[in-house]
Amino acid sequence: MVEGFDIVKSPEDVPFYAGLLLTSYSLCQAIPSMYWGVLSDRIGRRPALLIGLAGDLATFVLFGLSKSFTWAIVTRSLNGVFAGNSAVVKSVVAEISDDSNRPRMTALLPLMWNIGVVAGSAVGGLLADPANQYPSIFGRCEIFRTFPYLLPCLVGSLTTAMGLFVGLFKLKETLVIPPVAAVPEAQENGAATESTPLVVQQSPEQQQSMLALLTPTCRRVLTINVLICLAISMYYHIYSMFAASPPRDGGLGFNTQGIGISLAISGLVVIYLQLVAYPKLVQKYGTLRCCQIGLLGMVPVFFAIPFLSLLSARVEQLVANRVPVDLLVSQSWMSPAGLEYGMLWFLLLALLLARMVGDILAFTSINLIVSNIAPTKTTLGAMNGMQQFSSTCTRIIGPMLSGTLWGWSIKHKMVYPFNSHLVWVLCGVLIAVSWKMAMALPSSVNVFASGQLPRRRQ
Repeated sequence: MVEGFDIVKSPEDVPFYAGLLLTSYSLCQAIPSMYWGVLSDRIGRRPALLIGLAGDLATFVLFGLSKSFTWAIVTRSLNGVFAGNSAVVKSVVAEISDDSNRPRMTALLPLMWNIGVVAGSAVGGLLADPANQYPSIFGRCEIFRTFPYLLPCLVGSLTTAMGLFVGLFKLKETLVIPPVAAVPEAQENGAATESTPLVVQQSPEQQQSMLALLTPTCRRVLTINVLICLAISMYYHIYSMFAASPPRDGGLGFNTQGIGISLAISGLVVIYLQLVAYPKLVQKYGTLRCCQIGLLGMVPVFFAIPFLSLLSARVEQLVANRVPVDLLVSQSWMSPAGLEYGMLWFLLLALLLARMVGDILAFTSINLIVSNIAPTKTTLGAMNGMQQFSSTCTRIIGPMLSGTLWGWSIKHKMVYPFNSHLVWVLCGVLIAVSWKMAMALPSSVNVFASGQLPRRRQ
């Protein structure tokens, strides 16, 4: 897409402007994310969600009409602003669930995100520039010749349109707040009745500023969330580069097919872990304990992954001089090289699966804990907004930091841990620090505090 803009003078300019386009979206998603949460605390979850969906739908279609870089970056930035209300979804999920199904419903959010990322990438690649990709079908459609990236945006926006339709006609307000006036005893105990209004004007006692929410426990939880998100975003950015780099640079020497297979196999377990295993583990051990186990399990994984480069280099030496690792599929599995190549894949997949398990346990649990520590339902949106803001910021910083450190480490060839292990060691240290902080959290974070509405002072 960027290559077609007049601002790009040479192929070397493409990465810069593509990165600028991606960064503008992330920045504009991060900045208002806290305020979307606060807005939903004041006007209700349903209006905030509908505004976000309508804005996302309109700006995404406008993005498909891009003919210049200026138009693209403006529409993509606006799209990020409206996409920042994803924190409201977490609040809705927390409010419509109870202790028996909250872990399973919370686990659905990252699962839906992963499905959307995979499906969105496929739609973008298959439907971009349809007039040239499929001339027999779209060759005569002038609109797709003029706007070659409109079709994938239209198809992608169908899911947003479906969400907007369901929100308009099926979604009910989930934020139930007692009136400022006399509160019946039943409502003081958290039970809503037919006479309980939905979103009403809140008293100053019910409205808390973000600073008032930043209790020591809240600050610790948000810090853990930042450390986890930063480490995971660095991992996602660096893994493909690590797998594609030759062993002499500290990589595995895989081709794109090998990288895709390694990611696909490890990703197959996500559905089972999030929908089946995780809810059972939370029920048995508790949210906090699952978070601690997940973090502790990821620490050795990050330290161990870069050592696989030594095995990859050993396999190359056993075959011919500098034969790419991905060509070993033609070798006999019973040969020394074949056996060590099989061992390389076995260890790699074992480590990737262990990381995936730790990621699901830690990240899904921290999402639950953030909702649990919100003191009232009137502050649930603000709490999720702060988490969304910090998470989005790490998705901007993580790729830039890991890419810079990886390039520097393989260029300067320094000793451990400043060699090609540097990024992996940093990820392991971040997770280790977050585990240490998680061990100091009180057991009260296992309880959904917003389940009890604030009482009126006597």
